[in-house]
Amino acid sequence: MARFIIRRLFQMVGVVVVLSLMLFLWLKALPGGTVSALLGERATPATREALTKALGLDQPVWVQYGKFVQRAASGEFGASTAVLPGRDAFDIFLTRLPATIELSVAALVIAIVLAIPLGYVSARRHNSALDSGLVVLSLIGVAVPVFFLAFVLKYQLSVEHNVFPVSGRQDPGLGCTRVTGFFVLDGLMTRELDCSADALKHLVLPAVTLATIPFAVVYRITRASVLDVLDEDYVRTAESKGLTARVIRARHVMRNALLPVVTTIGLQVGGLLAGAVLTESVFNFPGIGSALAQSFSQKDFPVLQVLILAAAAIYVVVNLLVDISYAIIDPRVRTR
Repeated sequence: MARFIIRRLFQMVGVVVVLSLMLFLWLKALPGGTVSALLGERATPATREALTKALGLDQPVWVQYGKFVQRAASGEFGASTAVLPGRDAFDIFLTRLPATIELSVAALVIAIVLAIPLGYVSARRHNSALDSGLVVLSLIGVAVPVFFLAFVLKYQLSVEHNVFPVSGRQDPGLGCTRVTGFFVLDGLMTRELDCSADALKHLVLPAVTLATIPFAVVYRITRASVLDVLDEDYVRTAESKGLTARVIRARHVMRNALLPVVTTIGLQVGGLLAGAVLTESVFNFPGIGSALAQSFSQKDFPVLQVLILAAAAIYVVVNLLVDISYAIIDPRVRTR
C-alpha cells in the first residue's frame, strides 16, 4: 500500500508541474503580452519598460519559469490589482477557500446521499415507472444549465416567496464570531446556533443548484453499475443460499458496484469547482469561484494565477484520494 501511495504521489507532482508550465505559457501567450494585459494599450513606453523589468519579463523564458515556480511554491503571487486591490493574492485565496469548500461539500453530500440509494433502487426496479421517472429526472439534471437553474431557484424561492436568502453566506447583522472561516462549523464551535442556522439557510440554494449535475451523473453510474453486478452469477448464488437482501446488498452488490461510482465522485469534484464559478456568481457567494470569474473579467493576473493553480492542485489531490480509496475497496489495484 505504501509503494502504491508513493508512486501516485510522484505522478501527482508531475501533473502539477505540467499544469504550472501550461499556465505559465498561457500567460506568456496573452494578446500583447502580460504587460499589455495589465497596463492596457494606452500605457507609455517608459511604463511598459519599467513593468517589464519589475516582472522579470526581459529575462530568458526558462529563468522566468523558474522564478514563476519559485514564487508559486512560496505562495508569493503578488498583490491583487482588481478583486481586492493591494491585498496579497494568496491571502485572497485562503480567505475565499472555506466558502467554496463548504459549498462543494454540501453539494457533494446532497448528490451522494440521494444518488447512490436512488441508483440502487432504480436498478432493483429496472423498467418500472419509478425507474423511468428517475432516469428522466437525471437527464433533466444534466441538461439544465447550472446558471439557469440558479436564476430560477433564486427568483422563485428568494425573490418571490422569500423562503431563502437572496445572496451571501450569512446575515452580517448577526455579528457572528469567525474562527475557521467555515460559517456553519464556526457557529457550532462558538455555540452560536442562530449563526449556523443562518449560514445553512444561505447555503441551501447554491448547494442544491451545484448538486444537480453530480447527482445526475452519480445516479446513472450507480444504476448502470448495480445492473451489471445483479447479473453476476455470485449474486444469484447468494440469493439461492437464502441470504437476506441486506447481506446481499452490502457484501455482494454495492461493494462490487462501488469502483466506478467512486471514480465518478472523484471526477465530479472538478465539475463542482467549475460549476462554483457560475453558482457563486449568481448567488453572490464569496468563494474562489466568484473570485476566479472576477479576476478573469478584470484581468487580475496575480489572483488568477493562484486560483487556477490551487484549483488544479485540489483536483489532483482529490484524484489521489480516489486512487487510495480504489486500493482499499479492491486490493488488486495496488499492483497496477
